[in-house]
Amino acid sequence: MLMRSMNSICSITPTISLLLGIEAPAASQASALEQVAGAARSPGPSGLGRCLIFSPDAIGTALVRKYGSLFLPVRRHAPVEVGLRSVMPPKTPVCYASMFTGAPPAVHGITEYVKRPPACETVFDVLAREGRAAAIVAVKASSMDTIFRPSGVDHFTESDDEKVLVRTNALIKADRHQIIVSYQQRYDDILHREHPESREAMEAVRRHVSDFASLAAAVRSAWDKHRYLITFSPDHGAHYDPAAGTGDHGDDIPEDMQVTHFFGFGRPT
Repeated sequence: MLMRSMNSICSITPTISLLLGIEAPAASQASALEQVAGAARSPGPSGLGRCLIFSPDAIGTALVRKYGSLFLPVRRHAPVEVGLRSVMPPKTPVCYASMFTGAPPAVHGITEYVKRPPACETVFDVLAREGRAAAIVAVKASSMDTIFRPSGVDHFTESDDEKVLVRTNALIKADRHQIIVSYQQRYDDILHREHPESREAMEAVRRHVSDFASLAAAVRSAWDKHRYLITFSPDHGAHYDPAAGTGDHGDDIPEDMQVTHFFGFGRPT
């Protein structure tokens, strides 16, 4: 059973809200991550102008621990690491609803794998109310592409991860949105049909890491007039199911529930 003393992924929304200087959504029950807020205050004040949240599906702490060298490019751009607990059940729409409302599943209403809007306010609603531009770039019909449609956020629907990367790069260079969420899913797609550490699955992880590094470089160039935050923020992990012969997630076990989020900051040059 997973230790309950860990901060949960619900803390992402209050942390982002604090750093952007906006109110957290009304239903948010989590506390901001002090380790991240402290890093934002040093070497200067917070009040971030831009934020990129890169979210590769299903990359859990177990992978980060076992293949540490693979994640060196992530650490290079986002050196602040925080271990977080996912929510039950660790299914994609449940997790993203918690990440962007700050509320547990019992409050936001998505308690199983269903792609419907949360039943409470999201950080995107708050941003829209304050006149701040936000964008979600996601693979077509994914949870990220679907459940936040009613929020006041610009949606960019792409056919695959490669096009998500291209679109996100373009939005970063356009420098119009205060917050961009970029979602990729190739690793999750592969683990559901193969072993989660198969050659193809691990190549997908490497691609996610490479794409994050590419976007971090774009941010450093295009957002050089802003204080900014970049994050590498998975929703849940995964495990191997010997009965099925493939990977899966949804259980209250460390492999599914423990995730590591990485945070990096930049300031005007």
